[in-house]
Amino acid sequence: MTRSLIAAAVLAISSAAAAQAETEISFYGGWQTSPHSILTGTLPAGVTFPGPVRKRIGWDGKSFTMPPYYGGRVTFWNAGNTGWGFELSHDKAYAGADMAPEFTRLEFTDGHNIITVNYSKRWPNKWKTFTPYLSAGLGVALPHVDVTPTGGTRTYGYQMTGPAMRLTAGASYALNDHWKLFTEYQFTASDNDVSLDGGGDLHTRLITNAINFGVSYGF
Repeated sequence: MTRSLIAAAVLAISSAAAAQAETEISFYGGWQTSPHSILTGTLPAGVTFPGPVRKRIGWDGKSFTMPPYYGGRVTFWNAGNTGWGFELSHDKAYAGADMAPEFTRLEFTDGHNIITVNYSKRWPNKWKTFTPYLSAGLGVALPHVDVTPTGGTRTYGYQMTGPAMRLTAGASYALNDHWKLFTEYQFTASDNDVSLDGGGDLHTRLITNAINFGVSYGF
């Protein structure tokens, strides 16, 4: 699946670059949250609470806690104001007190990285000096997993955990021929299968909602 996604990304971006009218590079930050999800799996032998686990976890995004929430993308626009590109968002998800008693640490915070290939559409100057746009993307989740079962070994590192998708709706304001400011709402969803050091595994579907503010440079 990963090879297919990479091949599709390369093909899409190569085709877009060949017919592009504008390349736009964007960076953003903002406020990102993550609602609750159901966490299932099996904890390894030797921990305080081994065996199957099923819990409802409420997640906290902590957007402005280091490392912060942020993202970036490149879009290749064509003359018809549609475009292809790719995007990385450094989302975050911290579990609260409801992770107890099975866990002493349960985080995807450096970050819950979502990488997608996007298709976009814009309507230049639709609202006088503002340009609305929509975008949808498919890709993978590559979170930094930070999990410690109570009495067990800490799992700490990046894992490719499953497929992901992204939806974005926003509007930009042109400062001049190259620079723009923008604000947008962004939604992501990902399936995450995590392998634990010492044995065992976890699965959860993470959703994020974000209000982004950013700057773009086009050429």
